[in-house]
Amino acid sequence: MPSPIALNPPTPSPSIFKETKSLDKLPLMSRAISYLSAVQQADTRARSHSNSSTSSSSPTRSTPSSVTASSDDTLLNDEDDTNNCLVNPLTPPTSEVFATVHTEFGHCTNETYRCVSKHDCTKPFQEHPIEEPPYYILLTTYISYLMVICFGHARDFFGKRFFKSYFTHLMPHNGYAPLNSDFDSFYTRRLQRRVDDCCSQPIAGVPGRTVLILDRYSTDFNLHQIYTGTKTRALNIASYNYLGFSQARGGCSDAVAESVHRYGISTCGTRLESGSNELHVHAEALVARFLGTEDALVSSVGFATNSTFIPALVGKKSLIISDELNHTSIRIGARQSGAQIRMFKHNDMSSLESVLREAISQGQPKTHRPWKKILVIVEGLYSMEGTLVNLLRVVELKRKYKFYLFIDEAHSVGAVGPHGRGVTDYFNIHPGSIDVLMGTFTKSFGAAGGYIAGPKTLIDNLRLHGHSCPYAEAMAPPVLAQIIASIASIMGVAPAPQPSKSQNSLNLTSSAIALKDSPNELQRMAPASMLPAWINLHPSLADGSEARMRIRRLAFNCRYLHAGLKKLGFIIPGHPFSPIVPLLIFNPGKCMMFSRLMRSRRIPIVVVVVGYPATPLEKGRARFCASASHTKEDIDMVLRACDEVGEILDLKHGMGERWGIDEVCERAVELVHSAV
Repeated sequence: MPSPIALNPPTPSPSIFKETKSLDKLPLMSRAISYLSAVQQADTRARSHSNSSTSSSSPTRSTPSSVTASSDDTLLNDEDDTNNCLVNPLTPPTSEVFATVHTEFGHCTNETYRCVSKHDCTKPFQEHPIEEPPYYILLTTYISYLMVICFGHARDFFGKRFFKSYFTHLMPHNGYAPLNSDFDSFYTRRLQRRVDDCCSQPIAGVPGRTVLILDRYSTDFNLHQIYTGTKTRALNIASYNYLGFSQARGGCSDAVAESVHRYGISTCGTRLESGSNELHVHAEALVARFLGTEDALVSSVGFATNSTFIPALVGKKSLIISDELNHTSIRIGARQSGAQIRMFKHNDMSSLESVLREAISQGQPKTHRPWKKILVIVEGLYSMEGTLVNLLRVVELKRKYKFYLFIDEAHSVGAVGPHGRGVTDYFNIHPGSIDVLMGTFTKSFGAAGGYIAGPKTLIDNLRLHGHSCPYAEAMAPPVLAQIIASIASIMGVAPAPQPSKSQNSLNLTSSAIALKDSPNELQRMAPASMLPAWINLHPSLADGSEARMRIRRLAFNCRYLHAGLKKLGFIIPGHPFSPIVPLLIFNPGKCMMFSRLMRSRRIPIVVVVVGYPATPLEKGRARFCASASHTKEDIDMVLRACDEVGEILDLKHGMGERWGIDEVCERAVELVHSAV
């Protein structure tokens, strides 16, 4: 066990902890010890001395906000670094709940660990094709699935004849037909259930930089889970908390708490029944101004934003052209619309143009009449692949073939672009070039629900014909307060000019934004009049400085994690600035072991592993989600853990130059900026 840590006086060091050993003399995993390890030990020491009256011995500090920390924050010094070894996955290290400033958002004042997510206009958009693994990897992957299928069906065949009590749910019973056949439920019983400990991990508290996982184990292959009653603090690299707004303390959470006092915690019904309160108006006006569109509307469910508004956009005798890897919500919305659907290869602009030419030249089936509408639907950032849409080429095709363009920015808004406004900001394309901008508040903004933004005539039509507006539950006031506070902090808040007597001060939507050709128009701060009077943001949030820091920290972490894993020899698809960083593992058995080995380390790391049917059969993967809340030391720890586990599981099949883990960590800044 590592020895207790010691508290040191503050120094100008950019790190939040200090190492006492020389870097050259440290064991392999010692340099991966971050503030997470130090704070866990500090909490243990503090609990053992809870009766002590000396305040200087406490490892935590109470600050009004966990958003940022000043340079005089307590620095933690690990006096006895030890190797970060693997332990039994069934007995993970545990810790009680502890409170510290930086468990939700890491402290980092080093300005070199910053980057700008921006497309270089002097260079063409670069595609990032997926490397192919050796043939023996694909062969063993297919053999693994074949063995699971053969043995699983054999067990079902003999079980229904010799162990009927265990298979009653798959057999006719008391005159009733089984709800599911053994073939229908085969995947959930024989594959998904076996990995429930990797995919369905319950957590407690806020999914910030770290997360508390509830410890559990199973004695019947995950059919039942037994909770131990303990919790483990782990590094969280699995949540869509891109900008780190998922916090229990800070300016946004203060606004949420105030909204609860003023409005309560729930809605009174649908917006058709109860009407829109002032928070809905403020939120929609702020979203429109943030994105640079004429108007916007918000929906209480992000999935329903696609599945209920797409049918209001197109119908019969219309055509939807969709990327083959679009989200399920888009697919459901397209099917419900009644329109014809065509697919094109993922992010392949030649395939898109080919489909467009055929559709325009041939027209509708049988009659060959022209289509009433042609709607192309793409995602800004694809959640499984980490790829960014080639928006430059899509807009070029739009000008040429005159179709309507729908962009789903669920994962890109707030996460890419120098100002966090999504793919249009990243490529410096005016949002007026896009007909429909859709996004969600569940990722970068730490809230819930979604939005549709575009021309005012379009939004007015969707308010009447989109099922989510008149029939779905209205968004709850605390959620709206989180949305308003987070977007306002990204934009910054400036005092608004005094309105004239003839101007209606409540007409926020009409004054949301007037589109102009100047790019500075989209970079303006939000006037204070667009926010409820009772929301008072912290000065660092109100002036936008903290949000700019978060956006730049996220860009650095994304680029560093992506480039670092590639240099270590892994196959990493996706765009370098994507906050979603997939690591291809291929074999389903290795996916399970990767998750378990990462979680069973002395400092557990929570990751997401994804397999079929969410991915192609042979392309199982681990999916890392970088966040602005992570420090450079956190990314170092992830890279070191992947380096060790990758050697154990034989996962390093990437091409190109390889670096050692120490070189990757030491040359992180050079690696990031040389590859941008």
